[in-house]
Amino acid sequence: MSLATAIAIYFLIWWIVLFAVLPWGIRSQEESGSFAEGTDPGAPAVPGLGRKLAWTTVVAGAVFAVWYVVYAYRLINIRDLTALLGMPD
Repeated sequence: MSLATAIAIYFLIWWIVLFAVLPWGIRSQEESGSFAEGTDPGAPAVPGLGRKLAWTTVVAGAVFAVWYVVYAYRLINIRDLTALLGMPD
């Protein structure tokens, strides 16, 4: 696998993990009691994007490492995938 392919796969994993991490620890303005004029009450009071980007990078790195080990050592092959999906050989 080329470096460009590995970077592209990491980027895809990172982006998917970002959407999983975004809701972590969110308190809405309504829950915290502090409203900013002209915003939705459901908007986050303190988004904490820096922490979330850091957590996204850490989690995506772990997921990528697991994926790379499975890929490099051929732990899952096409027959395993077809059996998992219930498709005939």
